[in-house]
Amino acid sequence: MEKGNQNVFGIYGLGTMGRNLLLNMADHGFPVAGFNRHDDKVTLLKEESKGNSVQGFTDLTEFINSLKSPKTVMLLVTAGKAVDEVITEILPLLKKGDLIIDGGNSHFTDTDRRYKDLKEKGFHFIGMGVSGGEEGARRGPSMMPGGDKHAYQLVKPILETIAAHVNGDPTVAYMGPGSAGHFVKMVHNGIEYALMQLIAETYEVLKKGLHLNNEAIHAVFKQWNDGRLQSFLLEVTRDIFVFKNPGADHLLLDDIKDEAKAKGTGKWTSQVGMDINLPIPTIDIAVSMRDLSKYKTLRVQAAAIYSDTTEMPLEDNPDEYIANLEQAFYFSMVTAYAQGMHLLYKASQEYNYDLELDQIAKIWRGGCIIRAAFLEDIYSAFSTNAKLEHLLLDKSIQSTLKNSLPGIRTIVSDSAKFGMALPAYAASLNYFDAFRSEKMPANLIQAQRDYFGAHTYELIGKVGVFHTEWQSDVS
Repeated sequence: MEKGNQNVFGIYGLGTMGRNLLLNMADHGFPVAGFNRHDDKVTLLKEESKGNSVQGFTDLTEFINSLKSPKTVMLLVTAGKAVDEVITEILPLLKKGDLIIDGGNSHFTDTDRRYKDLKEKGFHFIGMGVSGGEEGARRGPSMMPGGDKHAYQLVKPILETIAAHVNGDPTVAYMGPGSAGHFVKMVHNGIEYALMQLIAETYEVLKKGLHLNNEAIHAVFKQWNDGRLQSFLLEVTRDIFVFKNPGADHLLLDDIKDEAKAKGTGKWTSQVGMDINLPIPTIDIAVSMRDLSKYKTLRVQAAAIYSDTTEMPLEDNPDEYIANLEQAFYFSMVTAYAQGMHLLYKASQEYNYDLELDQIAKIWRGGCIIRAAFLEDIYSAFSTNAKLEHLLLDKSIQSTLKNSLPGIRTIVSDSAKFGMALPAYAASLNYFDAFRSEKMPANLIQAQRDYFGAHTYELIGKVGVFHTEWQSDVS
């Protein structure tokens, strides 16, 4: 590997994602370079490159000098303060017109700040969400770049080449100005939280409700993944239910603690939903359940106090019940995607992103964690009607959703009756029932607010806001 300034792309940070993205680029013939302060990371990159056009550096100046102008440096470091520190570190080595790409899971408000700051200094900046994990980075991720549109054209040929492809289409597209790319990735992760929680609750029903063993549960997830529910997350789940450590006589799953961790992107999605007054309760409850799982000591104490002796008589007709559960999962999955897409619709207006929802669905069909057969339906819905405000209003989705109602109502009803926690399923159904309510009881809430706080209210058929001295009118 010859040194020089001919590398077309550089990555700062040679962790799993950075290293595999570089190897992906090199596989497609792009001369690229990577930087890391630790020798072992650079050594691993060189070992795995197998003679391809990849260079590794522990010297930052040499790394930057190896890049062809205008230089492109992608950062794959921990979100937050570290990103700002690296930008400060590399700017003196770059020239105006060079491009910095933040490929981590940065909060979109940080991306907006960096975009404006670097633009004022004469540098291009792209905030890009990358999804697909280790395998996606190596074989084809889904990527969501936003920010400088002109600069995106410079790296578009590389990104389109290394992305996953579905029906010949690359799973990468320009999302919009400023922080649009990182915002879309954040919502992607919020949907991911919801889907993972729904799968976990399904596991709960199969194990505690139907008393199925792991082999039978594996068969259910395998069957579902072979049908309309096909998705990467169900593939992962299917495989988990057959994995044993070498020499073990039981699944690794059964040794893993029931305390789930999180990196914060799900929480950010919930916070933004509340900030712009748009409900995403299936995502919200998924975030909350991960948080509750961490309070293991308290849950053990509560279990001893509030022990439930009610036996769930669901195993009498397991096949019939699993059919209901499949309907319930489909219904809730659709609802989770619908909430995420609605959030993107509203955020596009709120933050002037001008998002194209069909293109987002299109690039989520492959490479990313939430890829699923159903994304073809979402893509079709927004391609047919670019102004579609809510996925549940699409005619093609309405019929299948209605057909799934008996299943979701059965599952949620039984969960309440027999004391089984299925909060994501319940949140999905309650969201749907409220969404389809032509008249909600919010008029009473408005009356209450005016009564105790003089917050005023509006009247049916009259323009303006009104206030009543309620106590004086009470006999």
